[in-house]
Amino acid sequence: MSSAVCLRGDYTSSELRGLAAATKNANQSRRLLSLAAVLDGMSRAAAARIGGMDRQTLRDWVHRFNEHGPEGLLDSWSKGPTPRLSAEQRAEIAQLVETGPDRAVHGVVRWRRLDLQRVIGERFGIEYHERTIGKILKALGFSHMTARPRHPAQDARTIDAFKKTFRSR
Repeated sequence: MSSAVCLRGDYTSSELRGLAAATKNANQSRRLLSLAAVLDGMSRAAAARIGGMDRQTLRDWVHRFNEHGPEGLLDSWSKGPTPRLSAEQRAEIAQLVETGPDRAVHGVVRWRRLDLQRVIGERFGIEYHERTIGKILKALGFSHMTARPRHPAQDARTIDAFKKTFRSR
């Protein structure tokens, strides 16, 4: 069984409670109060319950507190993966979508996500899922639009005759 992790000794429990009261971050405040309870001699399990966590999570926060102090108890979010397309490549895709496809070059009359997926793969060597192409287009400010379907045998005179007309006043 592993040994207990000791808290750093440069803070007292009353100082930790004061920091918890002064912070505007609720998660940091809960963690500081749990650590203050540990310094007061409370069991790790009971101190973890004060902060709404289990003993292992409290142990992880003790390590972060020992390493970085009270600032280490703040939530740290990762920025996520770096985009595979650069800003210049995204601008080039936006320009390509804006101008539309050339039937002689691209072989299509309108862009579909599947077509853009193929073009991105050919130009930049980056493979995306079709759904991701839609997310990229949405991020570039484009929305899905399509023309209303028209039956090839519909008659314009019949449509005009069917429309409701109101008498002018």
